[in-house]
Amino acid sequence: MNNSKCAITHKRRRPKRIIRCIYVVGFMDLFGVSMIIPLLSHHVKFLGASPTVAGIVGSTYGVLQLFSSTVVGSWSDVVGRRYSLLTCLLLSAFGYGLLGLSTSIALFVLARIPVGLFKHSLSICRALLSDLVSEKERPLVMGHFNAASSVGFILGPVVGGYLTEHEGGFYLSSFVCAAIFFLNAGLVWMLPWSETLNHRIDANANSKTKTSKTYDGLKNSVQQNCLDKNYIRHPDAPAVHSRANGGWGWRDMSIFQSAWRQLTSVWMRICMVASSDMWDVFLVRLLMAVSIMLYYSNFSLAMEERFQLKPKMTGYLISYSSMLGALAGCLVGPVTHLYGNNMSALLLHSTALTCTLIFLYATAPNVWQVLLTSTFFAISTTIGRTCITDLELQRGGAQASGTLIGAGQSVTAVGRILAPLLSGLAQEFSPCGPPSLGVVLGLLAVGLLFMRTPKWDSKTKVKDKSPKQ
Repeated sequence: MNNSKCAITHKRRRPKRIIRCIYVVGFMDLFGVSMIIPLLSHHVKFLGASPTVAGIVGSTYGVLQLFSSTVVGSWSDVVGRRYSLLTCLLLSAFGYGLLGLSTSIALFVLARIPVGLFKHSLSICRALLSDLVSEKERPLVMGHFNAASSVGFILGPVVGGYLTEHEGGFYLSSFVCAAIFFLNAGLVWMLPWSETLNHRIDANANSKTKTSKTYDGLKNSVQQNCLDKNYIRHPDAPAVHSRANGGWGWRDMSIFQSAWRQLTSVWMRICMVASSDMWDVFLVRLLMAVSIMLYYSNFSLAMEERFQLKPKMTGYLISYSSMLGALAGCLVGPVTHLYGNNMSALLLHSTALTCTLIFLYATAPNVWQVLLTSTFFAISTTIGRTCITDLELQRGGAQASGTLIGAGQSVTAVGRILAPLLSGLAQEFSPCGPPSLGVVLGLLAVGLLFMRTPKWDSKTKVKDKSPKQ
């Protein structure tokens, strides 16, 4: 009875204002980025780069993201969401501003370095959202955040294309993008962070009797280092966190703590994730990421070769699919409620549906079947992405959300490196080669889920029963 009252109080005190502000941050982030992305390849060629050099330059961002995603995510667990998010936004703004001054290939590459290393604002926002909501509310909130971000990604190219029509359009677009990131940093600075403090205190007080029984080793290890990511020590925190007992006091968690201590903490968290039994979740993420990228890799070329579809019509089809994907983010909450928050079952079904839709696209006899598959494909992939992120947080623990989400982004970055290579090899055989290979990878993911889902469910049942024992 008392536990249910605490849960109701906890739900009522969910910080809605800051959550809505984070939605705005996500929208503005991808709005600014999508203004620049379509123009990058054209600008590199304008600077005189050969196709090979342009490809190498283009891969710089992906390689930097591969190595920095987990590190920055883990760093946000150490120093807190506020200062890590501000740092990422300001340094990304600096990178995009430098891009607006790039009159040579060397300066262009230099401008991509800070963006590649610190453009992790969306990952930190997701980690912050997972800090603020309960496990049952998390899919709903993440779905709304993804929907808001996707709308920004759809609208950004329209504004970027308009600005490009003016003289020096690329440089103007870069400066506008930098200004958007500066505005985002200002918004983050003014967020009502006191709401996050109150929520964290309520959450810790509500769950302190469950912690020792329900959190696995990874959760416990992370919680020993940081109960509150906003630098306020919880009044009921055990003495092990005080400096006198060899732990860290809340003062040590400030942004001005020694770099060595931060690096040590980051390394410990990364090692904990690397040594945890989460290889199956990350492998499913990798297989499906490559599969979906193969679907999109030669979409325009395949539409032209298979159905003589003009690029303009293909563009309309892609825009239609993107808009549905954005709207599908609002369906994640109701769908997870329909499944009783059984994310492993939902992931299995969405993965199987995605695999089936890729197969139907690869064997489509006409454009209408492609249109039908694109409709459901946008929905299934949106739900699948939210499911895999939620499962990572369930398995690893929300206390390590920054590290886990960063590790997931690193896995996706590996997919971005592999997909173009596999797509090129598959296209040597047929325009349908890339999606056909995607079907094979999707089937591997479905098979892996069939084998591992019972184990995940059994662990979840044990954790649900343990507080009652």
